[in-house]
Formats: sequence, structure tokens, C-alpha cells
Amino acid sequence: MSSVMTKRGSVVGVDIGGTGIKGAPVDLEAGQFTSDRVRLPTPSPATPDAVADVVGKVLSQLDVEGSVGLTLPSVIRDGVVETAANIDPAWVGTNAFELFGRATGRPVAVVNDADAAGLAEMRFGAGRGRDGVVLMVTLGTGIGSALFSDGTLVPNSELGHLHLHHGDAEAWAAESVREHDELSWKKFAQRLQAYLELVERLLWPDLIIIGGGVSKKSEKFLPRMKLRTTVVPAQLHNDAGIIGAATFAPTR
Repeated sequence: MSSVMTKRGSVVGVDIGGTGIKGAPVDLEAGQFTSDRVRLPTPSPATPDAVADVVGKVLSQLDVEGSVGLTLPSVIRDGVVETAANIDPAWVGTNAFELFGRATGRPVAVVNDADAAGLAEMRFGAGRGRDGVVLMVTLGTGIGSALFSDGTLVPNSELGHLHLHHGDAEAWAAESVREHDELSWKKFAQRLQAYLELVERLLWPDLIIIGGGVSKKSEKFLPRMKLRTTVVPAQLHNDAGIIGAATFAPTR
């Protein structure tokens, strides 16, 4: 047996994104990787079978036995994919729980990617110990969200699809839009401000956590924003998806 698995509480988390599929073994007590992560490119087209094949390759390179938690950028209900805003439309209606179970031969769990990242931040990061209403917003290809009430997850909130400026909010304020439109940090902050004000009026959260890779550069845009809610950067950054996925993995 791998020496990694001798570490108490270690399971595997796999984060399936639009450009990369990343996995690592995670110590669930510490909320940390127990070895280096493996990243492989997301296949194109990212059909269910193609993605499942790459997940198998990630697990093979990790060479760690045990259960697996996986994320997808979609609504997941009872293991079934309900939406495909930023993944191949072939996923809609797919039983991802059965697909990955067959592909890996392991006990698996499948969860919305933002929900996974949010749970990781609530347990090990910026939301640790916080009660009340906490919202995690992930900025990447789109906008993901994870909503918590007194530490309890309200799954599949999908607040990136709120209507803003004649379309989905994520088409206005996602990190991918900032890059594509070559927005200045000032302009990006203005767009994000408009989105978060909308969320604030709907939910009146006690804390908003900004996640995704852009959270590493939070000093460039968060100080420019003025909200009535405290807004802080995520602490786990891009590792949050993997760590959060692992927390959902079946334990023996």
C-alpha cells in the first residue's frame, strides 16, 4: 500500500475544470495535500467518456488507492448532471456517479465545483469558524457560487447565472471576461462590484469569499470595491476544489 494512504484521513480529490483536470491525495484533518498534485489537460471535446478517461490517467499517475471525490462545473442532483453552462452539452442527463464509479473502479462522490471549493474554505480557509450567511464566489471561466447558512451548504446555488446587464452575470464579471476584454483592474473591480451588489441585495450575507485563481491577485481589485458586506480573498486559492472534492469522498 502507498505510504500516502497510511496518513490518517487521506483520500483523493479531483477537480475537473474547463482547461485542466487536477487531482491530489488530501489529509482531511489538515486540509492539505499529502503529495504533489497531478494536472492533465481537459480533453476537447470534453465529453463524459473522454473526461472519465483522463480522470483515470490522473489517478494512475497519483498511484494512491482509495475513494475519490470529484467536481464538475454543473448542477449535480443525486449524481446526475443537470446543467452544462461551461462543459460539453453531452453531460446533461449523465449519471456522473455511475460513470466515474465504472471508470475508476472506486467508491466515488460527485459535487458541483464551487460547492466543493466553498466547503474547503469553510472548513480550512477564510470561512473557518464563521456562522451566519457566508457566500463563496469563484471567478474563473464562469462565476461559481457556494452558499452556507451557519456552516450548512445550500447546494447548487448557481448565482453566476443571475441576470445582469442583459445576460448572465458571469458574461460580465468572470475572470475569463477580464482576460478576453483586457480589462484594467479598476474596470474589473467596477464590474465585480455591480455583481456583488446584486448578490448582496438578494442574500444580505455576513461574509463574501472571493475564490478562483484571480484571488491570488486580490490586492489589485478588492481594495477598489465598497460593499456593506465584508469581502475577503480565499486562502486555499486553486487548491480549494481538490480539497473540497476530497471532503465529499466516501470514507470507509
